[in-house]
Amino acid sequence: MTPERTDKLIKVLSKRQANLTVVMENVQDPHNISAVLRTCDAVGIQDVYILTTKIPRHKKFGYKSSSSALKWLTIHEFDNLEECMSAVRKNFSKILTTHLSSDAVQLYDINFTESVALVFGNEHAGVTDECRALADGNFIIPQMGIIQSLNISVACAVSIYEAMRQKMVAGHYDHASLPKQQMDGLLTQWGVEELTPETYVPYKPKRK
Repeated sequence: MTPERTDKLIKVLSKRQANLTVVMENVQDPHNISAVLRTCDAVGIQDVYILTTKIPRHKKFGYKSSSSALKWLTIHEFDNLEECMSAVRKNFSKILTTHLSSDAVQLYDINFTESVALVFGNEHAGVTDECRALADGNFIIPQMGIIQSLNISVACAVSIYEAMRQKMVAGHYDHASLPKQQMDGLLTQWGVEELTPETYVPYKPKRK
């Protein structure tokens, strides 16, 4: 591992967002999952939850669609709804599901400077009633067309890029937010074998 590579990995992890995640419930197409993973990596989401209660657990995801993002993310797979939501609830304060309902808030009204988990459902059936019952509310993406739905990977990209926009304005990317222990473990997993006070320096953007 070269010093340049190590520095790049530290910089990437320093921009990971500990208070934002995506949950995919019964998403059937592995290429949709992989496209979501690629976008999660792009906006700095480290932990992603994949729940399969009505479909078989995926044996593999579309590696090409993720552009190898799978290698750099922490994937939590569940086949039990309650266990999954409990795990999400331990780490995130608010859980919102994509669902068109009278009480749904618009995407741009969500405060992404808070701790938020966004749940995206099956390509055809959406988020299950059981999952929505365990969430804190629903949200919708404003649309002007006749077809009031988006492909799940597109819907996720639109949503978490709005989260990134808010977080950039709030300065969330200006300092590391993952716990140091988690960052140490990920760096070790990524090939940085030893982290000492001399070699481990949290990334700080240079002032212009």
